[in-house]
Amino acid sequence: MRALYPGSFDPLTLGHLDLIERAARLFDGVMVAVLQNPSKTPAFSLEQRLNQIRTATAHLPGVEVASFDGLTVEFASRCGAGVILRGLRALSDFEFELQIAHTNHSLAPAVETLFLATAVQHSFLSSSVVKEVARFGGDVAHLVPPGVALDLARLFNRCDSSQGSHG
Repeated sequence: MRALYPGSFDPLTLGHLDLIERAARLFDGVMVAVLQNPSKTPAFSLEQRLNQIRTATAHLPGVEVASFDGLTVEFASRCGAGVILRGLRALSDFEFELQIAHTNHSLAPAVETLFLATAVQHSFLSSSVVKEVARFGGDVAHLVPPGVALDLARLFNRCDSSQGSHG
């Protein structure tokens, strides 16, 4: 069975990557899909986010990366995913995610939603927190993949020669 892991991934965090790696072990294929949401202004362009994810997941067989707009369940059906994967960091995530799962089930009963608990070491992580830390010059190397850390440093003009280069 194939799983769809949708999100904005602005930016990809180690929490996201942990879920992708675990899903890659559980499913025949995983589609990581970046939602193009016109109501949000992301820090990174769609192409940057797709590249960040492709780079961070290059070691994982069966993982594909794409973008979509519209309803997640419709994209799941189009890409042949029978499961939508969602991560839960805390109880507060559950209520919102359950509502979305029920809505999706009402729209596409053949598509299931699977919740995976975030690993404890990533339970505090969110893309918003990562951007805030980076914006104020904090070290995000332990929160995001290396390429994303460099992209954040560039975004907030915090590059220095000790960080190397990212091609």
